[in-house]
Amino acid sequence: AGMASSAAGYACLVQCLGTLFQVEGDLSGIARRGSGSACRSMYGGFVRWVKGEREDGEDSIAQQVAPVDHWPELRVLILVANDQKKETGSTSGMGSSVQTSTLLKYRASTVVPQRIKDMTAAILNKDFNKFAEITMQESNQLHAICLDTYPPIRYMNRISWDVVNLVHRYNDFYKASRVAYSFDAGPNAFLFTLEEHLPEVMSVVRRSFPSTLEGVKGSLWRGAP
Repeated sequence: AGMASSAAGYACLVQCLGTLFQVEGDLSGIARRGSGSACRSMYGGFVRWVKGEREDGEDSIAQQVAPVDHWPELRVLILVANDQKKETGSTSGMGSSVQTSTLLKYRASTVVPQRIKDMTAAILNKDFNKFAEITMQESNQLHAICLDTYPPIRYMNRISWDVVNLVHRYNDFYKASRVAYSFDAGPNAFLFTLEEHLPEVMSVVRRSFPSTLEGVKGSLWRGAP
């Protein structure tokens, strides 16, 4: 349902096999062969997936930007808008995007290099306002690419867009970015906020959405009591 199951699964598998066979050194390149984003899951904290230059992809690995204890005030909530199997899998969907989306090609060559620098600086400086802005812009561009794919791919649903609108209304009320959303290849929202704002953000979400929704088993949102 778009919650990075392949990344977590392959990272866990590679780590276990590496431990079992006493393999030393960086394992992120091996994890990447199973799932691209799995290489980032080999490390804690904030992690960057380095594109690399070699044709064989051996230098396409993960690098830790900041350790897990770098930004302890940062909190993440998960809102499950749909927990059913996706119509279009992440791997096949991205393959179609690579082949048909002109927006993806423009983004890779023009947008991404500067975004990486800006996001790295925001993380290292603990600049939540900038972090939130880039996070939401990146999420928006991912799903713009999905719609630019031919035939188009739609991962977000009505609830997803309701979350987007709620976040922007909430931030506009305070004239600052107190919460940010991110959607990977699926309808479920990841909300980022700081510990000081967490109680209010949770309260706003609870008032805006019922605890259960059609098509979702269990509670709509996960990650905090």
